[in-house]
Amino acid sequence: MPIPKQRHTKSRRNRRRSHLKLKKRTLSGCPKCGETILPHHVCAFCGFYNGKEAVDVLAKLEKKEKKKKEKELKEHQHEHENEVKK
Repeated sequence: MPIPKQRHTKSRRNRRRSHLKLKKRTLSGCPKCGETILPHHVCAFCGFYNGKEAVDVLAKLEKKEKKKKEKELKEHQHEHENEVKK
């Protein structure tokens, strides 16, 4: 492995690293339920993508969990509709 002839200064090192910073993730809202999601991703809360149901969120849940999730979806959708009307 080669050995550097001279030491690089802190400013030179930092200028090189200036492009390595992390960028903020852009989040958008699901048009159906209003949850924040990554753009071009299926909503994990309701399972919709581009206005169509892509994933059946309730399919893998047990009976007790399914009732709870359905109730939660209805309440969340009702809240979202009220926000849109304002």
